[in-house]
Amino acid sequence: MDIAECRGLGNRRRCRLIATAATLTLGTTAAWAHGAGGGTVELRRTTDGIPHIRAADWRGLGFGQGYAQAQDALCTLAEAFVTFGGRRSYHFGAEGRPTAPSTFGRPTNLESDFFFQAFADAKAVEAFRRAQPPALVALAEGYAEGFNRYLRGRPAARPGPGTAACHGADWVQAIHAEDVYRRMIAASLAGGYARFIPEIVNARPAGLPPSVAEDARTLQSRLAATVGDRHGIGSNMLAFGAQATGQQEGVLFGNPHWYWGGPDRFYQAHLRIPGRIDVAGVGFLGIPLVMIGFNAQVAWSHTVSAARRFGLFELALDPADPTRYLVDGVSEPMQARPLTVVTRAKDGSIALERRTLYTTRFGPLIDLGRWGKSFGWGTRRALAMRDVNADNRRLFRNFLRWNQARSLDEFVAVQKEEAAMPWVNTAAIGRGDGRVWYADIGAIPAVPDALRQACATELSDVLARLDPGTPLLDGSRAACDWAEEPGAAQPGAMAASSLPSLLREDYVANMNDSYWLSNPKQPLVGYPAILGGEREPLTLRGREGHRIAALLAAAGERSAVALASRLKQEVLSARAYSADQFKQTLLAQACVSSEGTDVAADRVGQTGRLAQACRVLHAWSNHATPRDRGALLWDAFWTELQKIPPTVLYSVPFSPEAPLTTPREPTGADPRVRAALAAAIDQLAAKGWPLDARLGEHRFVRVAGRRLPLYGGCEGGYFTSLCNPDGGEAVGRDAVGNSYLQVVHFGREGVEAYTLLAHGQRETALEGRAGAAPIARYARKAWLRFPFREEEITRDPGMKRWLLRQ
Repeated sequence: MDIAECRGLGNRRRCRLIATAATLTLGTTAAWAHGAGGGTVELRRTTDGIPHIRAADWRGLGFGQGYAQAQDALCTLAEAFVTFGGRRSYHFGAEGRPTAPSTFGRPTNLESDFFFQAFADAKAVEAFRRAQPPALVALAEGYAEGFNRYLRGRPAARPGPGTAACHGADWVQAIHAEDVYRRMIAASLAGGYARFIPEIVNARPAGLPPSVAEDARTLQSRLAATVGDRHGIGSNMLAFGAQATGQQEGVLFGNPHWYWGGPDRFYQAHLRIPGRIDVAGVGFLGIPLVMIGFNAQVAWSHTVSAARRFGLFELALDPADPTRYLVDGVSEPMQARPLTVVTRAKDGSIALERRTLYTTRFGPLIDLGRWGKSFGWGTRRALAMRDVNADNRRLFRNFLRWNQARSLDEFVAVQKEEAAMPWVNTAAIGRGDGRVWYADIGAIPAVPDALRQACATELSDVLARLDPGTPLLDGSRAACDWAEEPGAAQPGAMAASSLPSLLREDYVANMNDSYWLSNPKQPLVGYPAILGGEREPLTLRGREGHRIAALLAAAGERSAVALASRLKQEVLSARAYSADQFKQTLLAQACVSSEGTDVAADRVGQTGRLAQACRVLHAWSNHATPRDRGALLWDAFWTELQKIPPTVLYSVPFSPEAPLTTPREPTGADPRVRAALAAAIDQLAAKGWPLDARLGEHRFVRVAGRRLPLYGGCEGGYFTSLCNPDGGEAVGRDAVGNSYLQVVHFGREGVEAYTLLAHGQRETALEGRAGAAPIARYARKAWLRFPFREEEITRDPGMKRWLLRQ
């Protein structure tokens, strides 16, 4: 019996005994193995509630992870499993939407249900399960058992301060291993099909009325977001080698800019089977593995890749039937798949919604007609979509192998062999190894530029002007399907040998720009356009990341320890690269009156507000820390400036020969610059914010009844990221930004890791309830020395221990 079950049965004396035992430690692995049976799982929690799970086998390890995640995020997980099972319309109504954003956006419940019924059905789940090694199957089965064990042990009494918000809800249900597989499938599809759920499930043959309302977003912006639909999704990663550390050791910084709430939120844990696996880091909720993290020999991180993981095909429809299409002059039928979703109205009445999903040899039909009739399903043509990850069942097998990797060479070999990363770049370091690794090696469509050119249509040219990355090929010719490359991990994908990678001893970096400048001294060139483009402008955050990397790589540090120490400070400095580079030039023009005088000197005239804004920005430190005055004004100003075309805003345009310093020298004399500053002033006035307001007064998280000021920004080249929807003040589960942060290196004793989890472990933390300690730690920039080795865990001042019986 574990402590949660004990409380549920109301046995107070027994509970006190278990609670007392939970504070004891076991010391060595041998002592634990001697004192625990094969069906026992040890769950220890250290400072900030981080779970350390130790088991004798894979099933037990999954059990512990499922139990721990349910303790911390029961409601989020329960809703997620309903989503991936295609049952949202029954529990939450057909027209509702998910509680929080995620990689699959926020489609209506009905749209979501049709999608997951189609792409995560029993057939897809079984194919996925068959592709997994026995260890991963055992992990999934154990995870479901652990989740269910916690569910059964919850208190049956009325909900109180310590119970979940979803207490008693009918949608909080037991799960099976199949639900874990569906969750894994959903993660794999995040860079393709899952980005276009409404456009796929609402696609109808020509002549039927459209079922999707017009959307204000443009097709260009829709395609540009490589994962999800939230502004700010991305990541930073820097890896430094021997030339930077002065020894045969590397230092890794990983920092996904990710969801603060919802099913794709990161969960931190330490997983161990003595002699088989010992790994720590984070994974998505519902995943029993580490996706970003470290073990005793390697450390790695990811950023969202600029490569497209899907492609479009223009179909020539049969004039006699819009559900048939021509390939090499021969008509063939689309596969019509009927789907049925059970819905429940507010009055409890049950109804069935039916829809037909149409699929071709290239993939499902997708109707993009809301952005232009030529992209819709007409009488002459339609579009089909192919997602390379629909056939990629290797992702979590790859993570399982990385979790156990014993060297950087082994890590690299696994990535090349599996080619499984679905939509991310990778950086890694290894113990006793002065090299650092970067790669965009994963599942990427085999669409060489020659194939794209040979198979282009008129519509291809139109799309290329909107998004040069997404290929649109002629589906009326069989020869225009994706190429078959020798050595590829799956049909239609690029071989690992054809994809970009680097091994260096100074540094590698990626901030969501393409592979091209992962190190400016060794540009990666000659790759197809589908990989994201070469010789193109970097984001300002990318330029700031390279500034930090170059600064630290040239600092002459004599140890990985010293470099890691500086790195922890630099990555949280919250500098606005745009202000560092352009503020003085912009203000020199925007802050000058028509008579040529400095308006900052005018304190009472018609230019009074402009003068005050100029004084605030001149005095501002160019940082976004809680005490800074001017960051809020600059952010609004910079957002307005982005409405000016770069060719107009900058007098020195982008040059591929100087990618880290161009474009530059903004033309502050343009009247639109002053208009942008005026608009920024009006924005703050409309919110009731003083022009010189401190950042922390309007960018905070509510914790235990008080406001906890935060730092960082969304626009303007902030390496320290925090994007709040609609520019609101209180940061909550809808935010995107710094999520999990790690600085890792290796020393004499093994791995040395420092971590932060900005949004906390528990789903209640951002609601002002329990679990706010990690958020408070992030707010004060107090990196946690991660307790990885046994002696570190046992002496952790916050350590508590439970033994769970399977």
